Parts: sequence; C-alpha cells; structure tokens
Amino acid sequence: MAQKKDAVIIGSGQAGNPLAKRLAAAGWKCALIERKWAGGTCINDGCTPTKTMIASARVAHLIQRSAEFGIHTTGFSVNIKEVLSRKNSVVDSFRGSIEKRLRQTPNLDYLFGEAFFSGEKEITVTKEDGSREAITAEKIFINAGTRPQIPAVPGLEGIPYLTSTSIMDLPEIPSQLLILGGSYIALEFGQLYRRLGAEVTILEKAAHFLPKEDEDISDAVKKILEEEGIRILINTSIDRVASSGKSIQLDGSMGKEKFSVKGSHLLIATGREPNTDRLQPAAAGILLDKHGFIIVNDKLETNIPGIYALGDIKGGPQFTHISYNDHLVLYKNLVENGNETIKDRLLNYCLFTDPELGRVGLTEKEARDQGIPVKIATLPMTSVARGIETGETRGLLKAIVHADNKKIIGAATLAPGGGELMSILQMAMMGGISYDKIRDMVFAHPTFAESLNNLFIKLDKEKG
Repeated sequence: MAQKKDAVIIGSGQAGNPLAKRLAAAGWKCALIERKWAGGTCINDGCTPTKTMIASARVAHLIQRSAEFGIHTTGFSVNIKEVLSRKNSVVDSFRGSIEKRLRQTPNLDYLFGEAFFSGEKEITVTKEDGSREAITAEKIFINAGTRPQIPAVPGLEGIPYLTSTSIMDLPEIPSQLLILGGSYIALEFGQLYRRLGAEVTILEKAAHFLPKEDEDISDAVKKILEEEGIRILINTSIDRVASSGKSIQLDGSMGKEKFSVKGSHLLIATGREPNTDRLQPAAAGILLDKHGFIIVNDKLETNIPGIYALGDIKGGPQFTHISYNDHLVLYKNLVENGNETIKDRLLNYCLFTDPELGRVGLTEKEARDQGIPVKIATLPMTSVARGIETGETRGLLKAIVHADNKKIIGAATLAPGGGELMSILQMAMMGGISYDKIRDMVFAHPTFAESLNNLFIKLDKEKG
C-alpha cells in the first residue's frame, strides 16, 4: 500500500529544501527524497566546494604578488591535501547542518534513495538497502538537478578524464591540465589550478571567447587569465582523445589548421545535462524538451497539473539563486494564493574568477539588437582609487542605460567583489532608480562602490 502525502519533493537542492520546510510548516504532510547528499549540487559539487578552493588559490596568488606590496617572502608550498581537507570540512559542515534541520522539521519525512515515477501521481523510492516504497501525492515537485555532460569524442571513453565533481577530490595538482570547454566552470577551475601551480590550457569550441558577454568584457576576462599564464584556444574542434605515454593527447582542428596538445590531466567542462533519465518521467506523462529538460510554464508547472519542476532540471539559467527563487514562486502561489511568475525575472549571475564578473540585465549587444536607444559608459579599474590603493586594478565597470528614461537596463562589473557591485545596480534596476541618482549618491570613501559615481558621470559625456 502506497503512503499518501500532500506533497513529494524529489531532490534536496536549493529549491527543494526550503520548499519542503515551508510547506511542512504550513501544515502539509511532505516527503523529501534525496538520492545522494543533502544540499544538492550547490553545497556538495558546486558553489561551496569550488569557492572554498578558489579562496585557497587566491591566497597563493597574493603570496606570489607580495613583493608588489613591500612584503618579501622566502617562497611557499601548496599542500593540496590540506586544501581539500579544508574544502571537505566546510562542505561537511554545511551538509550536516542542512540534514539536521530537515530531520527536525515536523510534517516532513526525509528519505534517502533513488526516486522514479511509477504512475502519474506516484513515486517509488529504491532505498539504500534495496527495498522499495511507493508514495502518492497530489503535488509533486522535481528538483533533481543536472550532472556533467560528457561529449561524444572518439577515444574519450578510454581516458581517465575528470569532471567538475571528480577534480575536487584529486589528491594532486596536475602538472599540465587540459580543460575541454570554455564555460564559466572551466574558467574558474582553470584559474584555480593555475594559481596552485598547474600549467593550464583551455580549449573552447566557440569562435568567440565567452560568447554570451559583450566583446569588451570577454576580452578583458581573457586578458586577465592569459596574464596569469593560462593558454586559451578558441574555435577548436576535438577529433580524438588518446593516451600518449603518461600523457593525454587531444587531436583536433582550430579553424582550418590541425593541432595536437598534451597534458597530464583532462577536465571535461562542456556543460551539464538533466537527471531526468533516472526519474522515468514518461510513466507520469511528463513532457521533456529535445535536451531532456522538463518543460514548464511561467508558473513552473509541467504539462501534468500538480507536478512542478524547479532549478536546473527545467532548463534555462542554471544558477543556485534562480533555483532558490523558484521555490518562492511556488510557495507564494500554492500557499499564499499569489500570482507569481518566472516571466521577465531579472537575471543576474557571477563568474567567480578573480576579479569576479558580475552581470545583470541586458548586455550592450542585446539592447542594441532589440532596438533600444542606449547610452554606454565604461570605467577601467585603473581609474578607481580603491583599486589603485589595494593593487587591484584589473577589469572594468560597464553600464547600459536607456537613453530616453535614464533607467539602468544592464551592467557588467569585472572587479574585486564584482558580484557585490552588481547587486547594488540590480537593486537600482528593480527600484527604477535612474542613473543620475546613483551618479550623485553619497557613497563612503574610499570604497569600490563609490566608483559608481564616476561610472555614471561618464554617461553624461556619452552620446549613445
């Protein structure tokens, strides 16, 4: 006999966890099913472990630069096992705290096992001991996430390649790290391991580096990475992967020219694919797109009434903060009788290289392609007082403003704490604050934030 619940949540990610707790607090009888670890990708394989390791790499970078600040060292060494231990400690702490809170939540059953649809409104869970349990519910929420996508490259199946998950358990620093793909994940890992001592080569398929960004921004990111010694190859096509002695060799084309490159390790960073194949969605009649992502409407509901998808598994922007916001949309609509939608949600994100790239709203290219009259201002970090004082002068700030109403419609902040600067502009955009208000605002001195004064002064001189 199947258990009957008010709601079943599949996956304890950054949408599933808060939704389960809030529904339970509202009196719903809920079951939350997790296949591996509490916290989902963000806590276990994504944000938390990578940013923890990036912090270690930044310390190594600062020590290498110490003479610039009048601090002379006699050298240093990187103990990768200690770096990993620190990362694991932070992850374990976050994961344990999440699991403890879930288990203590009234009205919530927290189950470990593999979930799959065995009917339209029925979920079967294969538990760790092999036993199975069926659960029915009128409301089912899918937050089962994604996993690294492995491209179909001849020879790759015989190579001990790394993914964004497995590389963070590698007990050694690669002497020569090859990274297949120029994604944000690729760039973060590339800079991280370069700073820890690896030689790094990034191979990007697209003809343009960071093609979703404006050219001035992508050029600036590329320059920063190359200044640190990272080799970046664009417009590449890999024909074959093979072992060459103790090395891994990639053979391919760059434009019309053939090339070969060797390395000690290979990281695959060519994107992610949804975990829908494990869920057997066809048993519930749930429709998928051509890439296997779950199709949802503007209120996150699938084609089956009462079944919803949240986070990365529904496609679109794959960011933790989007996943978290998904849960708010559903909670407000289902419990508070709201009318929330994900349509026209203001998109923001960060690339956590050093310096960070914060992005919100439209790029200049997107705005011009839409025929929006714009004024553009840029400010190099070499013109920012706090940047000069701290020795952080790489990068630039960029604002895209509607020429008629003075409203900010997009921004890119490639700077120390770029994500924090971006958030200031995001709040201005959401509040409808015109650029001249920020131009004349009193910011504390000396801060990076006050550079927004000078950025928007530039707009008064810009003709669009």
